[in-house]
Amino acid sequence: MNMDTTYFFVGIKGTGMSALALILHDKGYQVIGSDIDKYTFTQRGLEQEGIDILPFDSKNIKPGMTIVAGNAFDDDQVEIAEAKKIGLEVLTYPEVVEMLVTETTGIAVAGAHGKTSTTGLLSHVLSSVAPTSYLVGDGTGKGTPDARFFVFEADEYRRHFAAYHPDYTVMTNIDFDHPDYFTGIDDVCAAFQTLADQTNKAIFAWGGDKNLRKLKSDLPVYYYGVEDDNDFQAKNIKRSTSGSTFDVYFRGEFLGTYEIHMFGEHNILNSLAVIAVAYIEAIDQRDVQEHLLTFAGVKRRFTEKKVEDMIIIDDYAHHPHEIKATIDAARQQYPNKQIIAVFQPHTFSRTIALMDESAETLNLADKVYLTEIFSSIRETNGSVSAADLGEKITKGGEILSVENMSPLLDYHDGVVVFMGAGDIQKYEIAYERLLSEVKLRKN
Repeated sequence: MNMDTTYFFVGIKGTGMSALALILHDKGYQVIGSDIDKYTFTQRGLEQEGIDILPFDSKNIKPGMTIVAGNAFDDDQVEIAEAKKIGLEVLTYPEVVEMLVTETTGIAVAGAHGKTSTTGLLSHVLSSVAPTSYLVGDGTGKGTPDARFFVFEADEYRRHFAAYHPDYTVMTNIDFDHPDYFTGIDDVCAAFQTLADQTNKAIFAWGGDKNLRKLKSDLPVYYYGVEDDNDFQAKNIKRSTSGSTFDVYFRGEFLGTYEIHMFGEHNILNSLAVIAVAYIEAIDQRDVQEHLLTFAGVKRRFTEKKVEDMIIIDDYAHHPHEIKATIDAARQQYPNKQIIAVFQPHTFSRTIALMDESAETLNLADKVYLTEIFSSIRETNGSVSAADLGEKITKGGEILSVENMSPLLDYHDGVVVFMGAGDIQKYEIAYERLLSEVKLRKN
């Protein structure tokens, strides 16, 4: 990478792009970028670092720049087209990430679900004991000079992670997601096998996933989980309203007792993956125990606040397995409260492909509300609606609008869980505003 060039990020507010921009900025490179005007939760970190965010415009492109193209943009985007016209180097997001991978002990975290949380947790623990750069899918990124580790989220969508050749790969699970790209579960498995083939030292995989058990590799494959057939096993699990504790064994050898202030069985599994990587890299497990306790979580994953007498939880969950994990976590933390789910279906293709599973897992809540489907810019098929999903939900299924969130005022001293990968937060904001207005009228 060239210290004399300015790296111009097309789509700099994207979660991966903003994190990557922060890493290059931290490493001393000149960074600038462009995006839509609409405020996103990722831009705050860019603004705090003094990274300029410009509106899309071909005039932004200047000689001597290197262009980093976001995954959502093609060669006909005005800035990319201008860059190619004047002969500038245009790199993809995965190509720039791969450059960072080659400089350090690269640790990729892949999986249909859980990769952001696991990447964040692994980054937190490793950076507490050694110089570490990291790129998390919630828009968080940090570049550390002379880093020993580079921990990064590896996205399977459109096989973007096929660009990477990490030292280690963590695979949290394989599932059929992104039905607009993958033809089926076999296609997803083939993509993960490609990443396994390109890993250099070892693979860490959740042993409860039958598809991950089919991985073929000449490298060591360390399976983690709660069953006896795992290399790294969690036993004596105790879950409470303050978190979880569990013992960990590596092939029968007791490594220690660990405590986490996170909720849901999935966070025990994510912690196991981190413990496994640290053990193989000979990191003192006492340090791991200490820093697992201090992890504060990642953005858009089970973030919570109290407004009036209600607990409001915001989560990125948009696949049935993620919905189930989020509701499970809410039940663990608030076992005596009513759980109300507000779910925004994400894309027409995913809603169609996963409708029955989505309804089944949403019914784990005490009451379910929906919003209209958040559609992708790539999709034009509107042959399905939120009402179709609502008909399959036995615990409700009423559709809310931003203009009328009043049905949620029927609940008191409960937990409202807003879930979705689109703009579900605008519904949450509308509900919070409504709660505050009701209080003002009472006073």
